[in-house]
Amino acid sequence: MATDYYAVLGVRRDASQDEIKKAFRRLARELHPDVNPDPKTQERFKEINAAYEVLSDAQKKQVYDLGGDPLSASGGGGGAGGFGAGGFGNFSDIMDAFFGTASQRGPRSRTRRGQDAMIRLEIDLSEAAFGTTKDIQVDTAVVCTTCSGEGAAPGTSAQTCDMCRGRGEVSQVTRSFLGQVMTSRPCPQCQGFGTVVPTPCPECAGDGRIRSRRTLTVKIPAGVDNGTRIQLAGEGEVGPGGGPAGDLYVEIHELPHAVFQRRGDDLHCTVTIPMTAAALGTQVPLETLDGLEEIDIRPGTQSGQSVPLHGRGITHLRGGGRGDLIVHVEVLTPTKMDPEQERLLRELAKLRGEERPTGQFQPGQQGLFSRLKDAFNGR
Repeated sequence: MATDYYAVLGVRRDASQDEIKKAFRRLARELHPDVNPDPKTQERFKEINAAYEVLSDAQKKQVYDLGGDPLSASGGGGGAGGFGAGGFGNFSDIMDAFFGTASQRGPRSRTRRGQDAMIRLEIDLSEAAFGTTKDIQVDTAVVCTTCSGEGAAPGTSAQTCDMCRGRGEVSQVTRSFLGQVMTSRPCPQCQGFGTVVPTPCPECAGDGRIRSRRTLTVKIPAGVDNGTRIQLAGEGEVGPGGGPAGDLYVEIHELPHAVFQRRGDDLHCTVTIPMTAAALGTQVPLETLDGLEEIDIRPGTQSGQSVPLHGRGITHLRGGGRGDLIVHVEVLTPTKMDPEQERLLRELAKLRGEERPTGQFQPGQQGLFSRLKDAFNGR
């Protein structure tokens, strides 16, 4: 034998096909002309290609093991380094060596999964707090009822492509310094599907789906907030060829409330009361999410203090219970008084010794949280 193909690949004579393939891939990555253009390396690359062409083919390997050379002129081979009839597989293996896996063969499926869809749903604060059920209008792609997703007109069907004979791809053989190389590309006539639709469905133009408006009922759980997305599996766009539908996402948008401001699961509002009510104490009616309640303003309440109503806020989305309703008190000082009111107020100041108050000065500006802290500490 003129060439020891086992030695060329650096494997034992009893090496398995997997070992032979791994050895060839390793050498191909090292010696490929695109990586190492040295002429000697190119000759070496031709040798490993010829060796792999023989040892990877069961019939050629058997001829070689019996003392023949299947690549010689008498053996009907393509010559050392050539890509003959058995060499096309070697080109795929070279591509496999560089890109990890060989390209997948065969026609593409006309049926594919559809895209996900999303719509925006506006709800008010009460619906977000307690949950609700909403009917929504959805405009998405659905399966064509005329062709049932097949894409062909009634009474017709898809036909095997006569250009690629159903393979979905066409091959082209070119010559290079390595010999003959075969490349494949999607069939231009069937776009890689392997079939053509001579008479498309007039309703969907062969796509297998049409757009339709339908009504869905969505259950909104208690505690949702701005940006919360509710997933409706399988209610999105139907895929091409009548493929499975994607998912529909409903994004919640909470409308502003006239009285309450939401912070997490707590609600906040501000009540303004006159100076006399803050001094003497009073009860103020407030329409909460649970109905009308009386807010108890204790005598001596200062501006900036708050009254908490526990469990009157938003339902926790995960877990039981609800947040709180915090009522912030703002004391209104009168700016216009008639003479009698002014006289009575001056008399009150005289009785309290507040005709010329000296005031209490503190460093900085005391904010709401500082005043709350002082109130809890009894200052």
